[in-house]
Amino acid sequence: MTTPLFRDVPYTREARARVAALTPEGGIIPDATIFYPTGGGQPGDSGRIAWEGGAAEIATTVKGDGAAIVLVPAEGAARPPVGAEITQTIDWNRRESHMRVHTALHLLSVIIPLPVTGGSISAGKGRLDFDMPEAPQDKAALEVELNALAARDLPVGEEWITEADLDANPGLVKTLSVQPPRGAGRIRLIRIGAGGATVDLQPCGGTHVARTGEIGALRLGKIEKKGARNRRVYLHLA
Repeated sequence: MTTPLFRDVPYTREARARVAALTPEGGIIPDATIFYPTGGGQPGDSGRIAWEGGAAEIATTVKGDGAAIVLVPAEGAARPPVGAEITQTIDWNRRESHMRVHTALHLLSVIIPLPVTGGSISAGKGRLDFDMPEAPQDKAALEVELNALAARDLPVGEEWITEADLDANPGLVKTLSVQPPRGAGRIRLIRIGAGGATVDLQPCGGTHVARTGEIGALRLGKIEKKGARNRRVYLHLA
């Protein structure tokens, strides 16, 4: 099991851990990590690890068996031995961009209140697919609304509910293609806003900025038709 430090301390850029195991494929499993593993449309973190006598670039991070998180070294990189203490340093510029885009996509799902059929995040841009038979009439107006929502500098926080609570409130799930992971007995929610000023509340395991004001200016890109009832909306950090 790997303790997911990125969940509680997403702004941490460096942390120590110990190597719990090595995978046959060449991966490194730490006992705790600030590296986010690929999932929910968000790419795995990259960065660097160092240990006594060595260092390695981390190309990406993925989920392993059970609750393990696997750091994937760059091709040809050395690996520390099991039990070694490592210092993990994430590529902060890339991670912060993912956090800003991910939070912005939550806001996009607010101003386009339709079921989400897919999505992806990358540095500086992202997209959501919607169950949307017709494209929006006024993209410029949507962009103004999106930026106004981000500029409200709303708090972004997490809370937890039971799986039974989620079953009783199925409307919390906006995504049609991906359901929240189950089996642990509880579900993580991301709330944007607070109390009566909440603008979004939905299950999500990714990393986000602490306030929407950190997102910065946004630009809506092209809107593509991907099927009879599917439209893909691109979003860019301006």
